[in-house]
Amino acid sequence: MLFGRRPQEGPAASAPRDAEVPRGMRIAGAWSWRFVAIAAAAAVVIWLIMLFSLIVIPVLVAALLTALLGPAVDYLVRHRWPRGLAVALALVALVVVVSGLGWLAVSQIRAEYPALQDRGVTFWQETQAWILSLPFDISEQDVRDFGTNILGTLREDLSSILSSALSVGSSLGHFAAGLLLTVFALIFTLGDGRGIWRWLVHLLPANARPATDGAAKAGWVTLGNFVRVQVLVAFIDAVGIGLGAFILGLFFEGGMPLVIPIAILVFLGSFIPIIGAVVTGAIAVLVALISFGPLPGLIMLGIVLLVQQLESHVLQPLIMGTAVKVHPLAVVLSVAAGSTIGGIAGALFAVPTVAFLNNFVKAIASGSWRRNPNPTVEDVVA
Repeated sequence: MLFGRRPQEGPAASAPRDAEVPRGMRIAGAWSWRFVAIAAAAAVVIWLIMLFSLIVIPVLVAALLTALLGPAVDYLVRHRWPRGLAVALALVALVVVVSGLGWLAVSQIRAEYPALQDRGVTFWQETQAWILSLPFDISEQDVRDFGTNILGTLREDLSSILSSALSVGSSLGHFAAGLLLTVFALIFTLGDGRGIWRWLVHLLPANARPATDGAAKAGWVTLGNFVRVQVLVAFIDAVGIGLGAFILGLFFEGGMPLVIPIAILVFLGSFIPIIGAVVTGAIAVLVALISFGPLPGLIMLGIVLLVQQLESHVLQPLIMGTAVKVHPLAVVLSVAAGSTIGGIAGALFAVPTVAFLNNFVKAIASGSWRRNPNPTVEDVVA
């Protein structure tokens, strides 16, 4: 050594070798960069979906409706119906059912609204008199201020809900464009969905096509199961709560108002997991409370909770769990994440997306696409 200096070490000597890095650190690092890459890709996909939501949401709605109506169209085609005529019949049936439910709900609300408004005024007067009778030195001005604050809060909440519901389009023109795009996408997917899918698959590298095609078919079968089971569960919820409201009205003069609109709202709201059930159930309880008083309101609350508990602990595990193979915790978390990211639209599409991806990934990981490239319902739910 010259002047006590140590020989200069090369870069290879100064860099840490793999043997010097703890094995746990190497494993954590390997998983970390993979997780970061997946999270970045997912963030880009979510950003693109939100950017093109005016296109993506109608296409997703068309996909769900195709999964619902596709088996009926295929059944007609197998019985020698022209595919175009089968598609037209399915679309007409869908329009008739949706329009019929909407007309029935609106007509019943218009017929019952004046009486319900009078009952609401009477309920508020009785409630105000009861509050003033309490030994808490509450004045009429305090009650008026409280009512004003409640109404202001309700207006703000309704405005927030409507803003979230209309986040995909702030005008009637956007809604009309989305509806038109949904109809066109539904016509083409029902008419030539397999051809569209074959074209998409052929955009992929040749060695990735068989796995993607087989796994996507398994996911599509699951998606169809989800939509059909969701319709069944929504129908059972609507019948249960509507029948409970009807029976409750038999014990009180004048009957329970808005029974049919409540049942229709429960049916439609059930397609939005968790959120829809809470909102429609609250409407039913509020109508009973205003119409008949606290005790009937509590009874209606018990009916709503009973139906929802039967759905959560009987229908969902036995029917939905068997059909889509998704754990209830995954359903709750996916709805929470979807509503956080995309509002009501995110909550609506969260569960079907998770159900599709769950079976898509399982089919690729297990290699079932090699053994069975065209899975059926029995293969997926087995």
